[in-house]
Amino acid sequence: MEIKTSARPILITGAGKRIGLALARHFLAQQQPVIISYRTRYPAVAELEQAGAICLFGDFSTNAGITKFAAEVKQHCDGLRAILHNASAWLAESPDFSPAETLAAMLQIHVNAPYLLNQYLEPLLRGHGRAGSDIIHFTDYVVERGSDKHIAYAASKAALDNMTRSFARKLAPEVKVNAIAPAMVMFNEHDDAEYRKAALNKSLMKIAPGEQEIIGLVEYLLNSEYVTGRTHAVDGGRPLR
Repeated sequence: MEIKTSARPILITGAGKRIGLALARHFLAQQQPVIISYRTRYPAVAELEQAGAICLFGDFSTNAGITKFAAEVKQHCDGLRAILHNASAWLAESPDFSPAETLAAMLQIHVNAPYLLNQYLEPLLRGHGRAGSDIIHFTDYVVERGSDKHIAYAASKAALDNMTRSFARKLAPEVKVNAIAPAMVMFNEHDDAEYRKAALNKSLMKIAPGEQEIIGLVEYLLNSEYVTGRTHAVDGGRPLR
């Protein structure tokens, strides 16, 4: 029998690295209970477990996997403070995969997973008062401009962006639902100097601000009692270039 936590956890999907990992570390440092999903057991997952996080394997590549994960979340808690939909994949159009496979994979992780989890876990978000819970969808800057090399990816993130407004309407006033659309917040270790220079030049601010920029925005959204149904760009002014 699973032991349920008394405080409402924040659920973060795909928290084994990068932004998801940074968010998990941040909330754990505040003594905020955290549940994470991971598909690949990166070394940081063990670190999060030692810090007190509930780390659950989640295979979101099938609807059955999503359903199973939601059931496991319910075994660990009776309520959720928030769901942060961070799990993502960046698959380009490629001769290695058929267009149908590429589109299906992107829609599965960026549309089916958040849609089904929001539906299955809705009872855990409700019943905590006005603006008592939150859902945050992580979308992408490319929703605004499209992408000739990542067409399916951009389309799936655009669908997630639209779901933000639909779920905001459905779940108000108990649950606030917002989206965060980042662009070049942090580099990968393998990104070379030429790539970094070119990427920084795409924004007005000329920096990769790091995970703290996202953490600050997430905290703002969680603390707000009024902001819902909006997409919040974290792009350094790229559209003005």
